[in-house]
Amino acid sequence: MRIDRATPCLMAVALAACAPTGQRMPSAPASTSELIVFAAASLDGAFRAIGTAFEAAHPGTRVTFSFAGSQTLATQIGEGARADVFASANENQMDALIGRGEVVGRARRTFARNRLVVVTPADNPARVSTLHDLARPGLKLVLAQRSVPVGDYALQFLAKASAIPGYTAAFSPTVLANVVSYEDDVNGVLMKVSLGEADAGIVYASDVLRGVADKVARIEIPDELNAIAAYPIAPLVRSGRPDLAERFVEFVLSPEGQAVLEAHGFLGAAGGGTR
Repeated sequence: MRIDRATPCLMAVALAACAPTGQRMPSAPASTSELIVFAAASLDGAFRAIGTAFEAAHPGTRVTFSFAGSQTLATQIGEGARADVFASANENQMDALIGRGEVVGRARRTFARNRLVVVTPADNPARVSTLHDLARPGLKLVLAQRSVPVGDYALQFLAKASAIPGYTAAFSPTVLANVVSYEDDVNGVLMKVSLGEADAGIVYASDVLRGVADKVARIEIPDELNAIAAYPIAPLVRSGRPDLAERFVEFVLSPEGQAVLEAHGFLGAAGGGTR
């Protein structure tokens, strides 16, 4: 018996023709463009919300995030990790990538700012109520490593305090003698404090809103002592989707993106201009 090779095709055509009116045969799924964003750990909640909004505004796009300490991300990018956008918690890590030719310098934009606060466990067993209490003997303090932006900013705060009469030059070294752990990123600091493994820590103001508001209490650091963090963002030279990367940067700087950041406790971009 001879089998006509065209028969399957004819049958498929017939099936399609016999399908009920208004019913279409399944179509192949549309292709998806993936955008990979490396972002500082402190941006976790805010950038996930921005990513969802960006995907909604750009159908067919999937935003994939990698959150870690800015210094860790900068190292990974320098070692060839695949990424399209880098958002840092300080200028130093962005400058390092620009110096290595990983970022087009003029494409760098400041998109947010942040400030430091002292956090304690919610029940505050050590009774930390003022900044002076950080120098109390026996206090268990946790900070991020110096190479991590929030760790460097914390050291800047201590240096400022030590330079004024109300705290004296002994303040910074006395406080640092109480450090029981230096963490790899701000999440590590926040976790140890929220779990009661430390009496106090120094984090960003935005971190207190990231699911731990009921687990920690905060002590404000006045403007004259605070170190205001500036967050830069830029597309990467080796991005496989440079146009999409630029659109993501613009979305972060848009009124919608800025509103999300401010809702998560960040300060405005102060104009968001190039630098």
